Amino acid sequence: MIDLNSSELYFNRELSWLQFNTRVLAQSENKNLPPLERLKFLAIYGTNLDEFYMIRVAGLKALYKEGIQEIGFDKLTVKEQLDLIREYLHNEQKKLERSYHNILSDLNNHKIYIKEFSELKEIDKRYIEKIFYEEIYPIIIPIAIDRTHPFPHLNNLSFGLAITLIDNILNIKHGLVRIPRILPRFIKVSNIFVPIESIVENYIGELFPGYTKIASTPFRVTRNADIAITEQEADDFLEILEEGLRSRNKGSLVRLELTEEADKHLIEFLTTHLKLSKEDIYYYKNIPLSLGSFWEVVGDKEFSSLVLPSFSSNIIESLNKNNIFDTIAKEDILLHHPYDSFDPIINFIEEASKDPNTLAIRMTLYRVGAKSPIVKFLINAVEDGKQVTVLVELKARFDEENNLNWAKVLEDAGAHVVYGIPKLKVHAKIAQVIKKDNKRLKSYLHLATGNYNPITSRIYTDMSYFTSRVDLNSDATRFFHFLTGFSTNTKLNKLYMSPTEIRPKLIRLIEVESKYGEKGHIILKSNSLVDPDIIQSLYKASQNGTKIDLIIRGICCLKPQVKDVSETISVHSIIGKYLEHPRIYYFKNDISKCYISSADLMPRNLVRRVELMTPIDEPKFSKKIEQILKLQLMDNQLRWKLQESGEYKKISCKGKIINNQDMLERGKLVIKKKKRVTKYIDELANQIIEGDI
Repeated sequence: MIDLNSSELYFNRELSWLQFNTRVLAQSENKNLPPLERLKFLAIYGTNLDEFYMIRVAGLKALYKEGIQEIGFDKLTVKEQLDLIREYLHNEQKKLERSYHNILSDLNNHKIYIKEFSELKEIDKRYIEKIFYEEIYPIIIPIAIDRTHPFPHLNNLSFGLAITLIDNILNIKHGLVRIPRILPRFIKVSNIFVPIESIVENYIGELFPGYTKIASTPFRVTRNADIAITEQEADDFLEILEEGLRSRNKGSLVRLELTEEADKHLIEFLTTHLKLSKEDIYYYKNIPLSLGSFWEVVGDKEFSSLVLPSFSSNIIESLNKNNIFDTIAKEDILLHHPYDSFDPIINFIEEASKDPNTLAIRMTLYRVGAKSPIVKFLINAVEDGKQVTVLVELKARFDEENNLNWAKVLEDAGAHVVYGIPKLKVHAKIAQVIKKDNKRLKSYLHLATGNYNPITSRIYTDMSYFTSRVDLNSDATRFFHFLTGFSTNTKLNKLYMSPTEIRPKLIRLIEVESKYGEKGHIILKSNSLVDPDIIQSLYKASQNGTKIDLIIRGICCLKPQVKDVSETISVHSIIGKYLEHPRIYYFKNDISKCYISSADLMPRNLVRRVELMTPIDEPKFSKKIEQILKLQLMDNQLRWKLQESGEYKKISCKGKIINNQDMLERGKLVIKKKKRVTKYIDELANQIIEGDI
């Protein structure tokens, strides 16, 4: 009997995440992409790594300090994980630097440059000097460090220069120059982007009159940004607002970033004051600190030809011509973003806010963005006398302040605002509109896998489902009553809700499908697979011979292809132009076949969050989803496959090129001339199923 609890059957979640970010980094090395598109992936890689350190590494360090040893099924100790993370990232430095310099070379071929101030021509230096005195000098603050000037507190992701100075009588001093985030990371002159620290460094004498610079080095610090990190799984943010958002900038330091040329005395000066070990220092060779700031270069509209072309999403004809509620009343609608436009979701709230027959609007907001048209329409609805109920999740990590502001605005307007649920995050994506229709009430529902955010909807793939079905709307009403009232035993009839229903339902679905043996087929598409109960259910299904395909973008703790355990399981990861974000669960022999959900396959989603999972009962929709999944499983451009060793291998292209994201985009282009996108996908997927592709 094989012990499915054996640590040999589980990958470490932290190392699995690092491999995901390595796949992101690999996109920056893909010379088939335009140079700024590759630089974009370098920015994503850096932003991802910042969050990993602020949350995961910070959490491990806190656990280590408390003397906690093992925290996962892989049985690695906290210290072993920290050591492996450092080793992994230090080994990846050369790949990162090589990628950056290759991108830089390609940008130079297009007459775009990233140059230090010292490399500029005199005419450009004079232009920069004017900017320095007018826009930079009044903002930055020189900081002396001595007995009367203590080393300052540095906020999370603080960036600046450490300096060694000498005066006329040979007194040596140390100082800092903090470069606030309100300043641009790069100053643009013509087609040259100049890192701001190289400009500030040139004018140190102006900031410390009477002193001469001996040495200087750019630096950047990262702090623990997860106040609730010491909980059992060490990954959730539960009490941040009670402690105050500013506490994020007071967490313990976990990382110091420097350039490879940093002066050794300044390194000692910084590590002594910051109380960081040498193991927590990461050096970059000829590459600007704060990789995420490359978004400034990528986003420059003057050079938009050097990123992948933007895509104009499809708007389903019936939604484009008719009132959206009339359309939903006649038929359910399934949308696949960004290939299908996000506009109908905005229109759903806008039209509800204007319609005098609308009585109530209810929805959850997790990440809506800084400029939300949806919130504006909700406020309009309140002012028009409609009942508006909104759950604004204040614990949405790194969106807390933005969400708090929106919550206050909605509450001030007169909406009924719920500020989350104690000990749980509300991550479900749901909106309901109730109207008066010939003296009767009629409800309309939107359920989704992604956030109500028009900006991210253009770069994340997600699923949306509109319906006026009575059974689903009845569950939605019960769900909102759960959010706004007291309930310890809320059970839904058609929808499934975590923390009580989704995991048991998924396990039951896996168990039933496994009874079909080799005639069974499971496809699970999720951002992450960590939950040990789900993993063990999949192992058991594989032992019965059931075919299992997992499309897991990021973390996967399951080991595929293990003899007598997971021989029928394949794990795939798709990294491309769009961030693959839908949670889709397919079971070949189930009545519904497909389920869409807001929940990833992680304990935090299945046990510590309020999530929803929706069965897709309409055969035409479940078939469309099945075909999209099978198209992705045939992708030979963006797909990686996980090996038993833990290594991901890029799928090599044999025969016809299949880039699922590109094909789904081109499916939209066919619409204007010949056919609907669903028909295009049907034909394409049928070719795949029949072996023609």
